[in-house]
Amino acid sequence: MSFPENPQYDPLPLNSELPPVSPVVASFLQTQVQPISPPPHTENPVWTGWDVLQIAGVTLFTLFIAQLLIVLGARHFVFPHASWIEVAQKPSLALLSELLTYVAVALYMILLVEGKYHARFWQAIRWNWPGLAGVSLVGLGVLMLGLDLLGRFLPMPKSTPFDQFFAHRSDAYLTAVFAVTLGPLMEEIFFRGFLYPVIARRLGVFWGILLTAIPFGLIHMVQYGYAWGAVLIICLVGVVLTAVRAKTKSVASSFLAHVGYNGILMILAAWATDGFRHMEKAGVLLSYIKP
Repeated sequence: MSFPENPQYDPLPLNSELPPVSPVVASFLQTQVQPISPPPHTENPVWTGWDVLQIAGVTLFTLFIAQLLIVLGARHFVFPHASWIEVAQKPSLALLSELLTYVAVALYMILLVEGKYHARFWQAIRWNWPGLAGVSLVGLGVLMLGLDLLGRFLPMPKSTPFDQFFAHRSDAYLTAVFAVTLGPLMEEIFFRGFLYPVIARRLGVFWGILLTAIPFGLIHMVQYGYAWGAVLIICLVGVVLTAVRAKTKSVASSFLAHVGYNGILMILAAWATDGFRHMEKAGVLLSYIKP
């Protein structure tokens, strides 16, 4: 059917070619039709590696200043007749220094994430509380005690500098509380919350797990008297904890596994020593507890 008066309305033949498209229309269509981009990387934190290094530097500096001021104050007001070394080695003062340091570093982390990058802190570090599934994660932490069996085949110290934290019953209980609360919380936030995603974003999950576990073990060298066997075991514990974080996308999950590991060690130590009354019975067990 045709329209003689208006041939422009005649239907095109089936085998005819479409009229050419103007360059302006073609450019518009190209800007509107975009290819489907691949999903973003599973780890993409708002902070950078330099931010993580700054957090580590702030931690070391704050810990040094806190220990210095607390030792000076304690020797002047509480232990005027004790030597500087004796005051510096008191576990309660060391734990107080760590407490103040952790509070200051936590505030710095929050200001960094929410002030500089305008992101919600707990969401940015992927806290993601696992709910009832957290019970199984605590159980996984208990199962990690199997790694401690490697101590039978590795050179392990008979005593470590950390033993002084259990020299007195009050210090032992204080250390036990610290070891299942603030200690693992801050370690997980830094290592699994800040450090791991930065490494995994650049190098992938495998290297993220490995390169997070190694410094996690190395920071406990002094505590273990530089015994490489003990440090190796803690590195393996770090591998498991970081793998939990990578699999579940949750720092809260690795925190619960960490609490399970430290908690069962503390329970066993308290049971073996009659409620921290006879610490000589604990042996090397206390070497693995990380406050």
